[in-house]
Amino acid sequence: MRFHVIIAAVFWCGFVDSRKIRGISSSYKRFYRERKSFLCIDGSKIIPFEQVNDDYCDCEDGSDEPGTSACPRGRFYCTNLGFRPHYIPSSRVNDGICDCCDASDEYNSHARCQNTCWNLGQRERAYVEGQMRTLDEGLQLKQQLIEEGVLLWREKQAQLRELQQVAEDLQIKLEEHRRKKHEADRVKEQTLKALEAGDSGLFRRHNSTVSGTFKLLDSNKDGSITVDEVKAKVALVHDEERVLSEDEAVALLGGGDRMDVTKFQHTLWDVLTKGDSVKIRDAPGVGGDPHLKAADRAAEWEATNLKKVEEAYETVNMEISDLRKKLAIDYGPDWEFLFLNSQCYKLKVYEYTYTLCPFNQVTQKSTAGTEVSLGRWGMWADAPKNQYSQMVYENGEPCWQGGSRSTTVTLTCGTETALRSVKEPSKCQYIMDFQTPVACQLVLKQRGIHSEL
Repeated sequence: MRFHVIIAAVFWCGFVDSRKIRGISSSYKRFYRERKSFLCIDGSKIIPFEQVNDDYCDCEDGSDEPGTSACPRGRFYCTNLGFRPHYIPSSRVNDGICDCCDASDEYNSHARCQNTCWNLGQRERAYVEGQMRTLDEGLQLKQQLIEEGVLLWREKQAQLRELQQVAEDLQIKLEEHRRKKHEADRVKEQTLKALEAGDSGLFRRHNSTVSGTFKLLDSNKDGSITVDEVKAKVALVHDEERVLSEDEAVALLGGGDRMDVTKFQHTLWDVLTKGDSVKIRDAPGVGGDPHLKAADRAAEWEATNLKKVEEAYETVNMEISDLRKKLAIDYGPDWEFLFLNSQCYKLKVYEYTYTLCPFNQVTQKSTAGTEVSLGRWGMWADAPKNQYSQMVYENGEPCWQGGSRSTTVTLTCGTETALRSVKEPSKCQYIMDFQTPVACQLVLKQRGIHSEL
């Protein structure tokens, strides 16, 4: 009796093993339960169950031969215990090449396959653990950068308010200095008119008037001043001993060889009035009049002050404009990308040095020193899964094939902020890998890095 039981048990074990369906995943086992018939998974045909894995393709979808190479559309499932399971085309089953790390695809061939799944799994698990450690550290650094970003955003807002207040104060000063300059110009003009009118109550010197000065220079009293008369009567303020050259005298006469009193009033008279370059030789001169000098100095002083305030006002307004542009950029929901602004990152690839200045521009510089723009900040690429995973820089320098250069920057999670790689997959279209902690996503931590170990 015992002998019969043993024989039955051995027979049953052999039968069960013979009916084991190779090449299917656990999720598909329900289609291959032992019964009299087998329904092709696409529902196209019913065949006897004995024809499953009989090395003959009966179903159009190849579902009756998951463990053989009979069907051209068939798939063989590698279980790969200890590593990632995956499918291979059924044409690779028993072809003498080990495709599954558990060697299950070469069950009836002469190939000597070893099960390497455990070693592969160990390496992948170590890699995943390293990635998780990087993610943990990156998320901690990101939190710090978020806190810094919030503070930096507040500082920028405060800076903007301060600049706006400075601009308002300068606007008031600007109006005040314009009024003062206008008043100084008016006083100077009145002083000159008084001189021309020969107001003896205010100006005692005869040669301080237009007509008096003209007569002083017109030695032969012929009603015009000549080159020789200018050379004889006019001298340089800082070198009175030197006689003017012919060209210098002609220049003072407005380019001609003589001038009348009308032309003198609008040319040489103004030069003599200032008294900073030439004067009448051996005479107090027009520029020596204290009232005129005071009026001229006051006008120049107010003009200088006005220019300084105008320049300061223009500078502040430019700073306000630049700051507003920076604050208008999308730096993420917590301003975590704000710290990247005003920073630049370089990477040398062969004979080129690439520079990425986030939210500004991308450039390429050759060893010869030629720098080319690969694009200016455009926008976030708005990727479906992560809005802040790609930057687009566009409208760079023209490409010789037409169009302009552009760069797409992909942000990846890391513990350092650095430019990692640059490629040019198509002409004048560049892609960059930019690593930074602010690219680390908490959602990766919550679901873990996907692995089917």
